[in-house]
Amino acid sequence: MNSTKSEILFAGFNQDSSMFCVGTDTGFRVCNALNSTEKFQRDLKGGIGHVEMLYRSNILALVGGGLQPKYPDNKVIIWDDHLVKCIGEMSFRTKIKNVRLKNDRVVVVLEKKIFVYNFTDLKLLDQIETCPNPRGICTINTEGDHTILATLEKSVGKVFVNNYDANKAYCIEAHVSPISYLQLNSSGTKLATSSEKGTVIRIYDTNTGQISQELRRGNDYATITSLAFDFRSQWLGCASDQGTIHIFAVNQEGQQQEQQTQNQISHNPKSKFEFLKGFIPILGSEWSFAQFRVLDTKCKVSFVPDEHQLIVISYEGKYYKAQFDPQKGGECIKVEEKQLISDKV
Repeated sequence: MNSTKSEILFAGFNQDSSMFCVGTDTGFRVCNALNSTEKFQRDLKGGIGHVEMLYRSNILALVGGGLQPKYPDNKVIIWDDHLVKCIGEMSFRTKIKNVRLKNDRVVVVLEKKIFVYNFTDLKLLDQIETCPNPRGICTINTEGDHTILATLEKSVGKVFVNNYDANKAYCIEAHVSPISYLQLNSSGTKLATSSEKGTVIRIYDTNTGQISQELRRGNDYATITSLAFDFRSQWLGCASDQGTIHIFAVNQEGQQQEQQTQNQISHNPKSKFEFLKGFIPILGSEWSFAQFRVLDTKCKVSFVPDEHQLIVISYEGKYYKAQFDPQKGGECIKVEEKQLISDKV
């Protein structure tokens, strides 16, 4: 018989990046992010297009996908892997684009609307209208008892930020062109944004809505496939379809003195002609501090806490671990490379 590989329909990390999930045309797998060892896998005889794990628990949100989906693509399945069965489901009128979980929230993203539910009883708490959102762009903080949600606004290039506990909501005019990615840090104090051009990444302070940093990925257009802060918000990783993973040093204003000391010599390079930025804005941008190059074109990135290591998983089926120098930056050293999905018969 001919041997083929399972098609990867989804790849993503859990909230603390200790695990990653892979949805395939036959089911899903959950692996340890530090070494890619498999924690558990389920052959469901159908495609899973989205897998969202609730921290390190046995609870996951599943959405069908692929040519032969296990579930309808307009239905969220709440899966208990300890019981190995569905314990709840949520149906919608249109295709689900994304699902985000927090200990007390379920966020479901559709093409033009986002629904926010209480996790314990699936009571609807909020619904947000957005501009067309085929990529399911949305981000929620993962640490703390408060909830901060950043979504697309109804106007192109704008971000709607809602701090539910502070009863505060506002709009950020982030980009002129449509937004391609949003990512909050774990505490929800920083928000990274990119546009469809993929050349510039901006970081905003969610307390004020003001921009704190402008980072330049490159000059050529690119599709941003992942943005990720490390746990201390000292670093921001960026992956695109151009094959280079960029690591940027994040400004530490307002952070603890210990973190400032650790990161004080980690500065993103700038143009030597920065003094002309008033005439040529590109000259004022910060370029990446470190880089890691892969052949894959659709990757998700994350960081190993306190180890200055980057984890990369790709839809092409690869797992990478790379080391970067927190003082010198430059090219990362590849520590490990593995194949995620083995052949099936």
